[in-house]
Amino acid sequence: MQLTRKRVLTIGGSDCSGGAGIQADVKTFSALGVYGASVLTAVTAQNSSGVQDMQEVPVELVKSQLESIIGDRAVDYVKTGMLYSAMMIKTVAALLKKYGVPFVLDPVMKAGSGSALLERDSVNTLIEHLLPLCQVLTPNVPEANVISGLKIKTLADARDAAITIHELGAPVVIIKGGHLKREIVAGKATDLIYDGDFEELRGRYIKTKKGGIVHGAGCTFSAALAAELAKGKNIRVAAASAKKFVYDAISHGDLVSSLVVVNQAYRMREDADRYYVLENVKEAVRMLKTANGFASVIPEVGTNIGMAIADAKTENDVAAVDGRIRSTIEGVRAGDVDFGVSSHVARMILAMMEHDSEKRSAINVKYTPELIVACKQSGLIVSSFDRAKEPMREATMDWGVKEAIKNLNRKALTKDFPDVIFDLGAIGKEPMVRIFGNTAVGVVLKLRKILDALGDGIE
Repeated sequence: MQLTRKRVLTIGGSDCSGGAGIQADVKTFSALGVYGASVLTAVTAQNSSGVQDMQEVPVELVKSQLESIIGDRAVDYVKTGMLYSAMMIKTVAALLKKYGVPFVLDPVMKAGSGSALLERDSVNTLIEHLLPLCQVLTPNVPEANVISGLKIKTLADARDAAITIHELGAPVVIIKGGHLKREIVAGKATDLIYDGDFEELRGRYIKTKKGGIVHGAGCTFSAALAAELAKGKNIRVAAASAKKFVYDAISHGDLVSSLVVVNQAYRMREDADRYYVLENVKEAVRMLKTANGFASVIPEVGTNIGMAIADAKTENDVAAVDGRIRSTIEGVRAGDVDFGVSSHVARMILAMMEHDSEKRSAINVKYTPELIVACKQSGLIVSSFDRAKEPMREATMDWGVKEAIKNLNRKALTKDFPDVIFDLGAIGKEPMVRIFGNTAVGVVLKLRKILDALGDGIE
């Protein structure tokens, strides 16, 4: 079978913790839709505390790996990372020159923990043999300090360093600005591109969870840049795309001890979750249409059922029924299921998820005293709030869910979260029952149990 995706090769060290190195590169390639291959130059033993041990791969084996990959089929782009020794740098440089493959040079010198990943006396070898061959050099500020011989404290200093590095032979220099203290204080993360002309890539600086040190961001940026260049984007568009990819990956990163490990796969996970949520709500609606007694608990305003993705933040992250579910002469009728189509049920779910992130789904049904009894008989935890006490400027469900949880725990002296929240209405407001669950199908199963317990006890 012929490979149609662009093929990108990473040459670098292994991070056994999976946060950086070739592991981060391959995850980035997959997330961006290119085929990832790898040539291993070193094996590290490292975790959130730092690098405990490191062993360089024999250069002859590195040479064999690279020739095997490039000799098998064409490589569209290469990204180099950890090249520890002068001999390794010379070997890789000679092979890349031989095959004429364009590459991004990430001059990895230290791990995020501060451990050295490049021999001190190898810097000049990198500058002499590898730097003039690359298409793009992507140093962070400390690496740009070493390569340029200049001290970089400000964006103006970074400009001077970029010019100096460009004069050393790098056609394009992108200095990553995550270490520029003045920019960080101002809440900015500004990367600087120089190819004879300057361009600033500006973004917001991310304050990480619990002040953790970001692990894998540099590897991920250079890998993303190589992937976008392989797909044919020009350098400035590719750099902007790579910066956004890294920003999102850090924003969705995982906190491991003192490190925030970038999450390159967040978008794939989110897309998969959105598909799952959408199909789950659709199945729940199908179940509701055939549920015995369901029509009798549809309120005058109609019913809606929704479900949120795992990391939902806005109403657009909640799938529900467009136009609600209503009882008609022809039977129960429902609109299409989509994201962002129901503000009420979305706010209901988002409010609950602030307290119990597992309860990602909810449905509203008609209130009757008998239904509340049936909920309790079904073993569900029930609480309520008084809508007449709702503050003027606070959203009903934000306040109502919080109030219902507070009322429940005050009475039961527990830290449980309710499965069912009801209110008796107010002037112009219909009394309502909301049933919560982990999934939309799970909510319907709860409702079926309630309807079985209710029997003919509702008008």
